Amino acid sequence: MTEPIDRRSDVDTLWDNIEKLSAVCRAAGAHLSDEELKALQVGKVAEEAGEAMHALHGLKGLTTCDDTHTWSEVQNDLVGAVIAALLAMHYIDPTGTRATFDEILHRRTRRCREAAAAA
Repeated sequence: MTEPIDRRSDVDTLWDNIEKLSAVCRAAGAHLSDEELKALQVGKVAEEAGEAMHALHGLKGLTTCDDTHTWSEVQNDLVGAVIAALLAMHYIDPTGTRATFDEILHRRTRRCREAAAAA
């Protein structure tokens, strides 16, 4: 049975969950230095992205091990990569992650805003 999705504010819920998950992961990695935790979490982003790519290859029949995958599995792995990336950002700057994310998102989506305004 799956847990109900909390829709009070999807963005707030996302960041609350990232903060909780970060605390759990930091506790598990308490024997590592802060720099090691950051580096390992950035590596986790690459691992999760690689799993999404593997699932895509399986979906397209491009694996040598007869793996078959679905778009749902690709999406699952992509969400894993997003979570890993947000955790990595939180490890880097626990108090400023949300503001940094918002700033970078705004900067990186400038072209789509400009295109929408011109249309």
